[in-house]
Amino acid sequence: MSGPAPIPVRVKDRLRTLPGTAVMGILNATPDSFHAASRVDVDEALRVAERMLNEGAAILDIGGASSRPGAEEVSEAEELKRVLPVIEALQRRFPEAWLSIDTYRSSVAREAVAAGTSMVNDIGAGLLDANMLATVTTLHVPYVLMHMQGTPAIMQQAPHYTDVAAEVTLFLSERLNACRAAGIADVIVDPGFGFGKTTEHNYALLRELPRIVALGVPVLVGLSRKRMINEVLGIKADQALNGTTVLNTMALMNGASILRVHDVKEAVQAVALLKSLGGQGPD
Repeated sequence: MSGPAPIPVRVKDRLRTLPGTAVMGILNATPDSFHAASRVDVDEALRVAERMLNEGAAILDIGGASSRPGAEEVSEAEELKRVLPVIEALQRRFPEAWLSIDTYRSSVAREAVAAGTSMVNDIGAGLLDANMLATVTTLHVPYVLMHMQGTPAIMQQAPHYTDVAAEVTLFLSERLNACRAAGIADVIVDPGFGFGKTTEHNYALLRELPRIVALGVPVLVGLSRKRMINEVLGIKADQALNGTTVLNTMALMNGASILRVHDVKEAVQAVALLKSLGGQGPD
């Protein structure tokens, strides 16, 4: 079994290449993200970013609005107030770093890309802001679209599927077609583990991940320290590193291209070990 090929993407006026298997480090400029250790202010963001880049992160994902289950919506102004100083500081300190903005708002995406980000990571797949797809097209950056049933405020109240893998794959396929119709050149899909899904749904989706990989675009997975680990093991998020590594490894073996994680070093080690086994990994 060979790993994914390197991923060429267009970023503004440059052609850049992501490793065939990349690790995305999470930087939360929020006071209420579910994993407290990922919350950063500007100074802490610089320290954490330096560590993550040294550990092998290919991308740093900056978010200013928590999307944890039950999270309340923050205003556009507050989101910008949180993320822009972090992005600007990171861009100054690490000008070659690949930065991503985690937002469902087109206005925030536009401001973040102007400040230095090179990717838009949208939990709403363009459905929470009617201007998102058109905006990303004009920004000329890669776009991550994610499946979510409901919204963060209500998504875990009563998620229901007849066939979760089939329904998520169909949704991602439809949104991928919408992105192509809008003129977005480079699209990455995310099945949205934990977003409007029970633990049973999440494991079914992980088992059937090759169905999503078959869409023919890179697949990003965010399994890091999530409830699907904690419910099974009877632990809390701050105890879930080992479980995260196990599930990340399963995702890589099922074809995932990008791991979105709180703990970069351990994810990079998982990639390296699978590469040595002859499985997933960068060339």
